[in-house]
Amino acid sequence: MTRTWLTLMAVALTLPPATLARQQRAVPVYGYKVVATFPHDPAAFTQGLVFSGGELYESTGLEGASTLRRVELETGRVRQRIAVPREHFAEGLALVGDALVQLTWRSGVGFVYDRKTFAKRRTFPVKTEGWGLAYDGTSRLVMSDGSDRLFYLDPNTFAVARTVRVRSSGVPVDRLNELEWVEGEIWANVWTTDRIARIAPSSGEVVGWIALDTLWPRDRRTGGADVLNGIAYDPAQRRIFVTGKMWPRLYQIAITAAM
Repeated sequence: MTRTWLTLMAVALTLPPATLARQQRAVPVYGYKVVATFPHDPAAFTQGLVFSGGELYESTGLEGASTLRRVELETGRVRQRIAVPREHFAEGLALVGDALVQLTWRSGVGFVYDRKTFAKRRTFPVKTEGWGLAYDGTSRLVMSDGSDRLFYLDPNTFAVARTVRVRSSGVPVDRLNELEWVEGEIWANVWTTDRIARIAPSSGEVVGWIALDTLWPRDRRTGGADVLNGIAYDPAQRRIFVTGKMWPRLYQIAITAAM
C-alpha cells in the first residue's frame, strides 16, 4: 500500500463531525497538557507502541517498509530494528512477559519475538484484520480489527475467548486502532481522528474521550494518513506517551479535567 493510497483512503473515511458529536454526547471529554516532548522518526508509520524498562518498542507499518523497533525515549534514536517480511503490513504490538507480539493487517498472521534479541519465536493465525493490540499485564490480551469489536485473546494460544462491542452514548465506535491498557481501562485510537476513547473492558462502554486535536496541528501535517496513533503507558511512573503516524514528535501528556 503506498502512502498516496493511504492518504486518499484516510480522507475518504474521515469520521463525520455529526457522528463524533453523537458518540460524545453525555460522555466526559477530557483535555490534556504536554509534560515533555521527545524526538520521533518522521518516517515511522506508527502502528503499535509499548513502553517498558525505560525504552519504547514500536511497530511500524506500510507494505515493504514494516519494522519492529527498540527506541530510546529521550533521543528518539532507534537502537534495534528488524524488517518485517515485505509482503506483510505490520500493525499493533504488545509486550507479554519476555515476548513481543506483533499483528499484521491483512496477512492473517501474527508474530512472536524474543524481547531482547528480536529473534522470531513463532507465528499464530489471525482470522480478522489485525489493527491494535494491548496486554493488561496479567491474563488479558485484547485486539482490534478496525470495526467496533474488541477481541479478548488467550495470551498463550491467541485463541479468541470473547468479544465486546464498543459503544459511546449508544452509538457504535468503529475504526478502533492502536490500543493500550491504562489503569483498568482500554484506551483506543480511533483512526482518522485525534481522539482517544477510554473504554470499560467488561462492557465495551466508552467512559470518556480525550481530545488531542491541537497536539500536532493539522496545518503542519503532510497528508490525511498522518493522524494520531500510538499510545504507551509507564505504570511505574504513571506516564502517558502518545504520537502519530509520521509525526516528528512523541509527547508525554497529562490528562486534564473534563471540558
